Amino acid sequence: MLKRKMMQTLIDWKAGKKSECLLVKGARQIGKTFIIEKFGKDQYKNYVYLNFLENPGLKAIFEESLEANEIYKKLSLVFFNIELVPGNTLIFIDEIQECPNARTALKFLAIDNKYDVIASGSLLGISYKEVSSIPVGYETQVEMHSLDFEEFLWAVGYNEQAIGYVKEYYKSLEKIPELINTQMMRYLREYAVIGGMPAVINRYLETNNFSEVQKEQDKILNSFLDDISQYASMTEKPKAKNCFLSIPKQLVKEYKKFQFSIVEKSATARKYANSLEWLRDANLIRFCYNVSTPAFPLTAYEREDQYKIYLNDIGLLTAMYGFEIKKEIINNTLKGAAKGGIYESLIADILIKKNTRLNYYKADDNSQEIEFLINKDGAVVPIEVKSGNNPSVSLNNLLQKPDIKIGYKFITGNIGQQDKKITMPLYMAIFLE
Repeated sequence: MLKRKMMQTLIDWKAGKKSECLLVKGARQIGKTFIIEKFGKDQYKNYVYLNFLENPGLKAIFEESLEANEIYKKLSLVFFNIELVPGNTLIFIDEIQECPNARTALKFLAIDNKYDVIASGSLLGISYKEVSSIPVGYETQVEMHSLDFEEFLWAVGYNEQAIGYVKEYYKSLEKIPELINTQMMRYLREYAVIGGMPAVINRYLETNNFSEVQKEQDKILNSFLDDISQYASMTEKPKAKNCFLSIPKQLVKEYKKFQFSIVEKSATARKYANSLEWLRDANLIRFCYNVSTPAFPLTAYEREDQYKIYLNDIGLLTAMYGFEIKKEIINNTLKGAAKGGIYESLIADILIKKNTRLNYYKADDNSQEIEFLINKDGAVVPIEVKSGNNPSVSLNNLLQKPDIKIGYKFITGNIGQQDKKITMPLYMAIFLE
């Protein structure tokens, strides 16, 4: 069984909750159902599971009255073999986007607070308009992702203590022993190829076969395309698919700003912008906005018409490039723009799974370009990503600003420090706070 950080999030919610339900958001096939089911069975005497995709008839429970007691009565009739024990029962409502009334009912279940309630959904962002009343103030929302690099390390045998030893070098800024650095970089390249989708990692652990990994990833990518066909409006279906399929091409450009002309010759934002928003709301992609000024707070300076787009799982991106590129990554022989795009996307993957808002900076005169900027402790922290150990002119220039106290350069090499610039191996991005 894959160890997930979400388990501790669920335990903490149970221990500290008052009168609110928990809503777990995230893309399909990232392990939401599995981890919540395990939590329910481990932490409660009784556990009730409703899935509106598997059993659409369960929607009848939330028809007519949404009073908590009425819902409990219907639950007791449907799940007659499960005793609802106040204070020791979890009700798990899965794929809640398929039943808008159930989303509205979370408010009344939270107010009653007789049983703990967790809801989960994969396409909540594209179905919110169907909900008559969003239960604001009565649900705590958390976002779940596919496995991050640290969870991947757990899966391949590293324990938290071993990762803690590596983190000590991050804190002390001492050079990490070459044997350890080489090994960690090898695992990072494997993660870049495999990614964090649970089915893909399990297939890899079972077979140690990257061809099998590709097959599993292709299944997931095809299922995402099927979701677009099923849930997007008729006008958005082809546009959303074309935007999604263009992402690998977008990320091998020198300047990775999303260009609609790559989706379709002479295309415009007016035609395709809604399609990108659909993909974002379906938790398939993440926007990274350019800022006019690299200053805190970054959101105040975002340029809404200039952005890069990253997939929410690095392994699915490399799968879209095809199997041959995986061999180059694993053997550390990949070169050119593809290498830069994949390593940049790898750092984006790490930041996304830390729930970090992504920004970047490209000056109007093209004199400076920084891959990522993040807010930290009331200041801006620039992050540069290099597939080799090339000069970092843009980062050096930005660090001359007195309001920027520190900057990171992530490379394939080892740790170093020069004034405000800290150079680190790519995998140490998992320790950024």
